[in-house]
Amino acid sequence: MLTLKIAFWVCIALVFYTYLGYGIVLYVLLKLKHMLGFRRIEPVMPLNDELLPPVTLMICAYNEEDVIAEKMENIRQIDYPREKLCVMWVTDGSNDSSNELLSAYDDVTLVFSPERRGKAAAMQHGLQENKAEFVVFTDANTMLNPGSIREIVRLFMNPQVGCVSGEKRVAARQTPADSTQADSQIASEGEGIYWKYESTLKRWDSELYSAMGAAGELFAVRMSVYEAAPSNALLDDFMISMLILQKGYKIAYTSNAYAMEYGSANLEEESKRKRRIAAGGLQSIWWLRSLMNPFRHPKTSFLFVSHRVLRWSITPFALIALIPLNVALVFMKGGTVYHVIWLLQILFYASAFLGYWLSTKGRKSPLLYVPYYFLFMNLNVFRGIAYLRTHKSSGAWEKAKRG
Repeated sequence: MLTLKIAFWVCIALVFYTYLGYGIVLYVLLKLKHMLGFRRIEPVMPLNDELLPPVTLMICAYNEEDVIAEKMENIRQIDYPREKLCVMWVTDGSNDSSNELLSAYDDVTLVFSPERRGKAAAMQHGLQENKAEFVVFTDANTMLNPGSIREIVRLFMNPQVGCVSGEKRVAARQTPADSTQADSQIASEGEGIYWKYESTLKRWDSELYSAMGAAGELFAVRMSVYEAAPSNALLDDFMISMLILQKGYKIAYTSNAYAMEYGSANLEEESKRKRRIAAGGLQSIWWLRSLMNPFRHPKTSFLFVSHRVLRWSITPFALIALIPLNVALVFMKGGTVYHVIWLLQILFYASAFLGYWLSTKGRKSPLLYVPYYFLFMNLNVFRGIAYLRTHKSSGAWEKAKRG
C-alpha cells in the first residue's frame, strides 16, 4: 500500500504543480525579485521615424483566399512607416486563387512554392528573399493591433532580445442559437480561457528571465541570431524561438502587440490543433533536451521543464493514473483523505460532462468549460503521440478551421 500511496501523491503533485503550482511559484519569485530591487530597464524607440529599422512582415499561407482581403486591410492599419515595412506572402502549395488575389497588391512581395512542404519550409523559402534584420511572422487569419510592429521593434532595442512573442487573443463568439453549434461554443470559450491563463504565465516567464517559446500567430526574430527549424518541425514557431534562446538570447513577451483570431470552428477542429501541438511538443522536447540540463542552463531548465515539458509529457499520464490509484486506495481502506479526493475527482469529471451537456442545450456556462477543456486538452496529448508517429517526417499539417 505504501508504494501506491507514494505513486498517488507524486501524481497529485505533478498535476497541481504543472497547472497551478508553477504559476504560484512564478508569482512569488517575481514579488521577491521586485522587493530586492531588480527592475527591468525598458528599451525605448528611436525619437525619429527615419531611424526606425526596416521590418519584413511575413505571412505563410496555404489556401487562404477567403481572408486575404481582410488581412490586407488589417495590414493597412498598422502604424509603421510604409517605406520601412515589407509585406511578404509565402504561399506554400496553394491551389486556390490566393496567388491571383495577392498579385493585385502592388506593395506585396509574393513568394510561391508549388509543392506543399509545411510552414517551416515556407518560412525558409520566404527568408531567402528577405533583406531586413527584423522579421515578423503572423498567420493569415489573425488580425494585428495597429501598434504591434512598433512595440516589437521597441523590444528589439534591447540587444539581448533575439525573439519577441506577441500575445494571442481569442475573439469572443456570440452565444449559439441552437445545440448544433454547441461544440463551436465550447471550443471557443475553452480556448479563450486557456489562453488568458497561458498569456499570464508567458508574461511572468519573460519578466523573470525569458518566455519559453513563441506562438505562430505573432512573433518576430532578429535575423543575425536566427536559426532555421528542422523542415519536419510540427511546431516551427516554437522551435525557432527556442533555438534563439539556446544561443543565449532572450525571448521577450508583450501583450501590447497582439494577434486576434476566432476560436476553432468546433471541437473536432480544435482537436486537430491540440494533437498537432502535443505531437510538436514531444518532438521539440527531444530536439531541445539539452536545455533541461540545470548545470548548463539553470534558469532556462527550470522554466522549460515547468512550463512546457511536464504538460507535454509526464503530467497527462499522471492525471489518468490518479483514477485507478485512487480507486485502489479507497478499496484498500487507505484512509479518509482518499475517499474525499475520490469524491472530488468524481465532482470534477461530472462538472466537465455537465459543461458539455449544457452547451448542447445552448446554455452558456464558462466556469464549467474549464474542467471540460482541461480534460479535452490532456486527452489530446495521447492523440498527439499517435499523430507524431505518422507525421514525424513532414512538417505539413491539416489546418484547423476557425469560426
